[in-house]
Amino acid sequence: MPISFPLFGRANPEATSGPPEWLIVGLGNPGQKYIDTRHNAGWHLLDTIVRDYPQFRFDEKRSKGLIARAELSGVRIALLKPQTYMNLSGETVAPIARFYKIPPERILVAFDDLDLPLASLRLRLKGGAGGHNGMSNIIQHLGTKDFPRLRLGIGRPAGQMPPKAYVLLPFKADEWEAMRVTYERSVDAIKVIITEGMEIAMTRFNTNP
Repeated sequence: MPISFPLFGRANPEATSGPPEWLIVGLGNPGQKYIDTRHNAGWHLLDTIVRDYPQFRFDEKRSKGLIARAELSGVRIALLKPQTYMNLSGETVAPIARFYKIPPERILVAFDDLDLPLASLRLRLKGGAGGHNGMSNIIQHLGTKDFPRLRLGIGRPAGQMPPKAYVLLPFKADEWEAMRVTYERSVDAIKVIITEGMEIAMTRFNTNP
């Protein structure tokens, strides 16, 4: 089953040590009915970080987004869950990036990808939206395609099911187990990205485990 946490809590003292150096965005849809769905894979990844690194708490709200700020591997980062619907994600990402003065090359966006096999991950330095409405809106609001992304494979539906219906289905039990491993591997990839750079992380993680 997915991981869930309280949205707000006691203010995190580590978050005040300085502005974040990286913005890690997980895409998803707000609302209880979307929590378990494939389209919320980006949120599930951020929840994995919060579970494994309790210095992070989603105790800030800004520009239609929930934020958790702390250090990971000695680097100050901000985790962001946009609270708009998926196709309006850029309305949160762009103003928060401007507020913290984070350049596009340090905005990592994690999102579900129909074109990758289930439980696979791929890192890219930049690129287009690939048909993903959330990514398309972020590109529009940032005014650039040149920001890194972490693609989380959810596979494609069998038969004639429309992709729009498929992404709003919850993962099955065995799929959750496979995705759990991918989320944990993605956290390891993020630690390499923020400490050693995207190129090294791509070499290390853009292969089957």
